[in-house]
Amino acid sequence: MAEVLLNPRGAATYRRILDVATQEFAEHGIAGARVERIVAAARTNKAQLYSYFGNKEGLFDAIFFGSLERIVNIVPIDATDLADWAVRLYDEYLRRPDLIRLAAWVRLERRPAGRLVEEHQRLDDRKLRAIAEAQAAGLVRKGDPFDVMAMVIAMSMAWSPVSNVYAATAEEPPEVHERRRAMLHESVRRAVAAD
Repeated sequence: MAEVLLNPRGAATYRRILDVATQEFAEHGIAGARVERIVAAARTNKAQLYSYFGNKEGLFDAIFFGSLERIVNIVPIDATDLADWAVRLYDEYLRRPDLIRLAAWVRLERRPAGRLVEEHQRLDDRKLRAIAEAQAAGLVRKGDPFDVMAMVIAMSMAWSPVSNVYAATAEEPPEVHERRRAMLHESVRRAVAAD
């Protein structure tokens, strides 16, 4: 997320707002989040928040698109090993369950159908090119690269905080996570293997 240029004190306030608001939005969604709670917990005021983000929607957008960039940068795709990518996504959901909840709120409150983000806001292009190249090299099954990516991401979310079956936590025993990682890796490997 692109932070505005601020003095050290302003930058600290900006960061506190983002940190507090991330938790607020992850817990309550866009409609349920309250600016009053955010500014109180961030030890600032509405005028400061609005000067940085414009409004509550602008604040959510800054956080949400920042979370998408974080996933792209922290868990970069390796289309030659989509199974490993799925496992690394699983691990990131354990580290930052709040970020995956933000995407769930976008789906629930903004975009109930179609792609999660609009065309001009997408960060998928790099991933889709990588998958298409792996397909051309005979490493990944044929088909729409977007569908391949969607399937791998969906499989990586099987135990995520937004799973409708079971939401895993980092506090579970390591052997449970290792078992899930192995199953996920093998399942994705088989699902995307070239014919």
